[in-house]
Amino acid sequence: MKKGLITLIVVGVVLLSGFIWIKNAYNNMVVSDENVQAAWAQVENVYQRRADLIPNLVSTVKGYAAHESETLESVVSARAKATQVTVDPTDITPEAISQFNAAQGELSTALGRLLLIQENYPDLKANQNFLELQAQLEGTENRIATERMKFNEAAKAFNTGIRKFPDNIIASMFGFEKKAYFEAQAGTETAPKVEF
Repeated sequence: MKKGLITLIVVGVVLLSGFIWIKNAYNNMVVSDENVQAAWAQVENVYQRRADLIPNLVSTVKGYAAHESETLESVVSARAKATQVTVDPTDITPEAISQFNAAQGELSTALGRLLLIQENYPDLKANQNFLELQAQLEGTENRIATERMKFNEAAKAFNTGIRKFPDNIIASMFGFEKKAYFEAQAGTETAPKVEF
């Protein structure tokens, strides 16, 4: 009788310890997954800020450089494409990040061409509204870089957590999968040529 009770207590302690370990591991993965999703939401937020600045910038340039319609239209078109590409924060795959990056890259290229227009229009270069919008865009680009870095850090913490033994067993049981990272786009390893 005493031996059976001791065996029952030992089995109970082992089961309770196993349950607590699984619960804690699962909850840590959920928190880490939420951190990745929150970081992704912030990335989208700063990209949206950039997209929101573009119509004002296009309007300002249009007032000074109306015959640059091809450049203006390419910016508007790239903005439309970039805002249509979305990534499900619960399923961040390398393909989704790549598609998102490509759309944002097209917009960055179009914006670069738009900002170069100012060289041909001295009045535009001196326009206070244009200068303020340009400064806001520069600040937003810095925010984008910062938020992308924070996203990569959150994804790294999540990916590390689900790959560590024995937590990887729990991750596979509950379907936690590796998150993709932002990576440099092809061609960015070469510095652009800047002329003044």
